[in-house]
Amino acid sequence: MADLSERVLALAGLAQALAQVRRIADTGQANAAVLSTALDSVFRIDASSPAAVYGGAANLRPGLVLLQDYFVNRPADEHLPRLALSVLQLERRFVRDRAVADKVLRGIHAQAGDAYRLGSSHPDVIAALGALYAETLSHLRPRVLVQGNPHYLGQTGVVAEVRATLLAAVRSAVLWRQLGGSYWDFLLRRRAMLDAIEARLD
Repeated sequence: MADLSERVLALAGLAQALAQVRRIADTGQANAAVLSTALDSVFRIDASSPAAVYGGAANLRPGLVLLQDYFVNRPADEHLPRLALSVLQLERRFVRDRAVADKVLRGIHAQAGDAYRLGSSHPDVIAALGALYAETLSHLRPRVLVQGNPHYLGQTGVVAEVRATLLAAVRSAVLWRQLGGSYWDFLLRRRAMLDAIEARLD
């Protein structure tokens, strides 16, 4: 089992991916660098370490700040914890459904070449990842419901970007579980989790 120092990296990846989901849904625009970190992680299936999944721990600073705010009870976005809980619940269904998990893995492998050649945040790659999410994870329960500006959520490209980023969030949730993460982290290990987060931010 990984130590908390590594586990908080996966949670930070989850938090900052979902913060981008909220931003895209509200404004139609993502932070390009943070979005790339999230989408790149989808394709780093066999990374050598949790930090390597995200191209280095430094890329997770926004997510670590979000986690710090959560663990000291001052979340910047009250909707974010509920969205994270939905994704963590979805991850449980996902890993238990072998057919869906295999289809997602095949879809990621099918797009890996384009992601490497064009970049993971290229519109074609985002469209493909969004379609993959719609064909697989969106059929599992509980469904992840994203609130936002109807003007943007009515646009095909924005919806694809939201879905692709949700796929990245699920990837982080899977990593967190693989590193030994559980709901006890939030209930019984709050102080230890906060210490690990603050150590990463120093």
